[in-house]
Amino acid sequence: MNGLDQLVVGVALGGGVVISTLILFALIKKFMQICQPNEILIISGRTRTLADGTQIGFRVITGGRAFVIPILETVNRMDARTIPVDISVTNAYSKGGIPLSVHAIANVKISTDPRIVNNAIERFLGRNPNEIKRVAKETLEGNIRGVLANLTPEEVNEDRLKFASALADDVEDDLARLGLHIDTLKIQNVADEVKYLDSIGREQIAIIRKQAEIAESDAKREADAAEAEARGRGSVAQAEAKAAIQQKQNELRQITADLDAQARSEEERAKAAAEAARAEAEQDLQEIRAALEKLRLEADVVLPAEAERTAQEHLARGEAAYALERGRAMAAAQSLLAEAWREAGDQGLDIFLVQQIETLLSEVASVTRNIKVGEASLIDSGDGKALSAYLSAYPGLVRMLLEEIRLTLGLDIAGSIRGEVISNSGSVVEPKPSAATRAPALPNPGPAAPWGGSPR
Repeated sequence: MNGLDQLVVGVALGGGVVISTLILFALIKKFMQICQPNEILIISGRTRTLADGTQIGFRVITGGRAFVIPILETVNRMDARTIPVDISVTNAYSKGGIPLSVHAIANVKISTDPRIVNNAIERFLGRNPNEIKRVAKETLEGNIRGVLANLTPEEVNEDRLKFASALADDVEDDLARLGLHIDTLKIQNVADEVKYLDSIGREQIAIIRKQAEIAESDAKREADAAEAEARGRGSVAQAEAKAAIQQKQNELRQITADLDAQARSEEERAKAAAEAARAEAEQDLQEIRAALEKLRLEADVVLPAEAERTAQEHLARGEAAYALERGRAMAAAQSLLAEAWREAGDQGLDIFLVQQIETLLSEVASVTRNIKVGEASLIDSGDGKALSAYLSAYPGLVRMLLEEIRLTLGLDIAGSIRGEVISNSGSVVEPKPSAATRAPALPNPGPAAPWGGSPR
């Protein structure tokens, strides 16, 4: 077989399987019966034996599913939902011969109890639900008449629940024989054409009204008495309350007065204590201020004065000691210097001057340098000597300083440089050669003014 033949065979087989499956499902759906919860399924055609040995030719399904054998069995359904039955009974004589009219509502249904469902199947299978309703209504009306014959109108009217319970008990056996079940039974209305119940009602109403009026009168009298008693108790309680309030107010006034007096006393004591404390504090403050003032005076006047005095004393002692030691040192130095000069003679003085010539000249020059002259205006008399006289002031100043040294200290610096000997009387004697003669001449200060001024 080639591939196409195999494909055709596979498709044919698959189609056959699908068709067979569909046919099987169709048969299952056709022969399997589903029973709804609110219905009864009756499958007839085969005989079966019940538990009590009775044989019947059908089986009952109440909810669920069952398979039906084709040809051998048939299926019927009965509705198990409730059927409302409106019951109206007129001229039904009650106990005592009083005709009554009763209106009631009942809900009946085909029973699903396995013990009595067969009765309903035997009597109502295939019949219209209205036929079931008619049979139930006639049965209930008959039972109502039978129950009313055993009850008085008062019992029927006053205890309708008892009447409905008695009716349900009485009709239960009859409906069970029919395969029916009563769910509810309610008495809607009970009446009579001779107005017996109205008379009972009027009498009862009159009795009740009378009792109500008596009760109202008694209640009013009791209320008045209670009100009077309550009013009296209220007046007494009010008076007692007023008295208690007045007493409490008096006590409150007394307590308030005591507290005010105590508060004023405490206030006075507090003020006195505050004044005393303020006076003590002021006294302490004054003492502290006096002590501070004393310390301030000591710090500002006494201590600085003492310190100044002590410092001056130490300073005076130091200066005296310094002066004393300096004098002693100078005296010793002068003694040594005089001794050295005496031993060296004039030649020693010349050597000393030569050694100190630079220092002496620097000191002399420093004196002239300390003289500062700003602008100077020179007025020439016409002979051209004003400027030269101004410029010669520096050498003249140097000569004047050297002359002052000679006169004060007895040191003739210029004469030692020139090799002259000055006598004690100040007259020049014959010069003698010395080391000073070989000293360099005094430096020429030049044309510039030594005090920094510029001639004009």
